[in-house]
Amino acid sequence: MSSPHSQNRAILLLALAAFVSASAFRICDPMLPRLAAEFGTSTGQAGATVTAFAVAYGLLQMFFGPVGDRYGKFRVVAIATFACAIGSAGAVMAPNLDVLIVCRALSGAAGGGIVPLSMAWIGDNVPYEERQATLARFLTGTILGMAMGQLAGGLITDTMGWRWAFAFLVVGYVVVGSLLLREVAQQQAVQRRLSAAAGPAVASQSGPRHGFVAQVRTVFGVPWARIVLVTVFLEGLLVFGSLAFAPAYLHDRFGLSLTAAGAVVAVYALGGLLYTLVAGRVLRWLGERGLAAAGGVVLSVAFLAYWLGPAWGWALGASVLAGFGYYLLHATLQTNATQMVPSARGTAVAWFASCLFMGQAVGVALAGVFVDVAGAAVLFGTSAVLLPLLGASFAWALKRRAQAKTGEPVVQ
Repeated sequence: MSSPHSQNRAILLLALAAFVSASAFRICDPMLPRLAAEFGTSTGQAGATVTAFAVAYGLLQMFFGPVGDRYGKFRVVAIATFACAIGSAGAVMAPNLDVLIVCRALSGAAGGGIVPLSMAWIGDNVPYEERQATLARFLTGTILGMAMGQLAGGLITDTMGWRWAFAFLVVGYVVVGSLLLREVAQQQAVQRRLSAAAGPAVASQSGPRHGFVAQVRTVFGVPWARIVLVTVFLEGLLVFGSLAFAPAYLHDRFGLSLTAAGAVVAVYALGGLLYTLVAGRVLRWLGERGLAAAGGVVLSVAFLAYWLGPAWGWALGASVLAGFGYYLLHATLQTNATQMVPSARGTAVAWFASCLFMGQAVGVALAGVFVDVAGAAVLFGTSAVLLPLLGASFAWALKRRAQAKTGEPVVQ
């Protein structure tokens, strides 16, 4: 058992790794026009640097889960961080757009293991009653990283050149990766001392190791895991499918520039940070079921404000509410994901992250068709109706599960 000090230090390092990884996710967004100009291509073609990272990031998450379960989650996060540094170093030296796209795909593939395995490690080491607040602290790294990536990508590209943006990522990955490896060595030293004190009979014990397919079958064989995975898929579809078209909606309706409209929607991150500050108190007040139901309601209010707000300033409040409501619901799902299959926690959390990502991708694709046919206003209205139902449904599922555990009759 690690001390609270060493555990807090480990969680801080994992949050730093998530910060750098999340920064890399968004760092190319503002530099696309500059990449298009330098490589003599269109902005849309330069956007493949974003797509390659995102696709590799989403697909490789499911691979990292069994690897982390087998070889150690913290160790795999450290190695993945150095692999991200290699991909970013290649981006610094990329002679053409094709090489840059490949390097971005490498960084995305490696980065796909950082956040889900960090969450799984927290699930292994933090008691369930403390886990939601701990995950909220960890999420701060991801939220700030997303915002910093967009900010730094534009600022560094304008002042020093786009290659320097990737160079700073390399430095960040190497520094954090080195600290993670040192932490791994310290954890191993503590484990050796504990094993020596416990004696050879205990020290020789180890859990069963299963292959990739067996781990996945274990996860999907648990009914509660299937409920959590379907819910997070629908959450990603409804929330991010609509949010993706919010800037264009504000641009068309209120005449904001695309830059200003994007900045208004980016205030979403403030709502996420607000959640991390009050997570413990809100959890004690509402409980898990209350958080899930409240998240759906707050998200509904947010999308109604986007849709019905008479001036663009309403969208600022809508964005904050969207971020806050999303994390009310998502953090509840995330905490349950860390506990839904304890024997294959890395695999379970990796699939959770992958389902969220796939939900976002499907949501954006469906929303694009929806907007062309019915308009963005109807899209927001649809999300405003369905998200409270999703939150209430998951809250009801939590209640049924709790009653099944205690043997109480389930009230229909």
